[in-house]
Amino acid sequence: MAEDNARLEQKRGRIAFRAWRRGFREADLVLGPFVEQVGPSLSEAELDQLEALLNIDDQYLYGWIIERDPTPAEHETPLMARIRAFMREHVAAAVARGAG
Repeated sequence: MAEDNARLEQKRGRIAFRAWRRGFREADLVLGPFVEQVGPSLSEAELDQLEALLNIDDQYLYGWIIERDPTPAEHETPLMARIRAFMREHVAAAVARGAG
């Protein structure tokens, strides 16, 4: 059990690092805070889905998140819906505080 927890924490750390260092600022500003705030509550299956998303080129992933481009069926998941909802709430809160 302790080994499983340590493995999941290591996975969460790896995902957080990758989420904040996309090289595409808009994606960083959605995925980094999402992983910080929602990541600890994600199941292992959801973490696997998130890792798969982080393997996608930013231009495509961000287009799916903002719904500019159609999301392939294999990535149109409840996790993607959570990321989109987070993005809408996060951006709205940042704008209300005067960012952007």
